[in-house]
Amino acid sequence: MARPTPIDPRGPRFAAALTSLVLAVTLVLGVPRGLVPLGLQALVFAAGVALGPGRSPYAAVFRRLVRPRLAPPRELEDPRPPRFAQAVGLGFAVVGLVGGALGASVVFFVAVAFALVAALLNAVVDLCLGCEVWVLLQRLRRRDVGPRRTAVAGG
Repeated sequence: MARPTPIDPRGPRFAAALTSLVLAVTLVLGVPRGLVPLGLQALVFAAGVALGPGRSPYAAVFRRLVRPRLAPPRELEDPRPPRFAQAVGLGFAVVGLVGGALGASVVFFVAVAFALVAALLNAVVDLCLGCEVWVLLQRLRRRDVGPRRTAVAGG
């Protein structure tokens, strides 16, 4: 399987900043008004999962408005961890949407707050929690498919 095209690592961080803004507004608006920005953010997450983080709506904004003003990145990064992080964000957004739609405000607020904390960590200190989970899962998967040793009788 071919490796996906690397991306500018500043793009997902910019996307995390926009995501943080949307999720903060979502929390301030609460249920039911916050369902609209949360639904829009869920669509952005879904686009990041389906198309990849380099082709999401926020990536388009980054490419058009931000990246031309920056020096070239020192290095590029694998898009798979940020794509996984988008899937995790989508999961939290869907839980928040379902909770809000069903009148479970606590579920709405907790799901949105978790997503907001993760987005803020990425935007502010460049720590992508979803990316770290992806790396951990890859390590665990490699252990599962690695060479198996069998005991030899008498030895």
